[in-house]
Amino acid sequence: MEIFNQIINNKCIWLPIMLWFVIQTFKVITELVRNKKFNVRRILGAGGMPSSHSAIVCSVAVCVGKEYGFNTGMFALAVIMAFIVMYDAAGIRRAAGKQARILNKILETPGLTTVEVQEKLIEALGHTPVQVFVGALVGIIAGIII
Repeated sequence: MEIFNQIINNKCIWLPIMLWFVIQTFKVITELVRNKKFNVRRILGAGGMPSSHSAIVCSVAVCVGKEYGFNTGMFALAVIMAFIVMYDAAGIRRAAGKQARILNKILETPGLTTVEVQEKLIEALGHTPVQVFVGALVGIIAGIII
């Protein structure tokens, strides 16, 4: 039971989870206002403003720094992991989303291919650098405040 209490009281766990939930809910509300459609898939979906991935890893890094010290290996690990996640979001996953968009257009163009597709590829996989930056900023601010 002590381990469970330690996990529940660990800010470095619940802060990023709460932050993820708030950001994803914000994305659902934004889409509802913008498109007049309730899209529950936005809760678990990738992409959009701000990057919840960036916010999560940056809040963890700040939380770890505050908890263990900004000159520790734990903080260094958290920062390096944050950079990897943000690079992936703005680089690799964004490129995969662009490729999905192009492939979907090719498959929708009559006469270009004989491939029959059951469903479209997901296009909103990554983030723009601005979305990653704003997500990182949100995560850092949340980590400082909490």
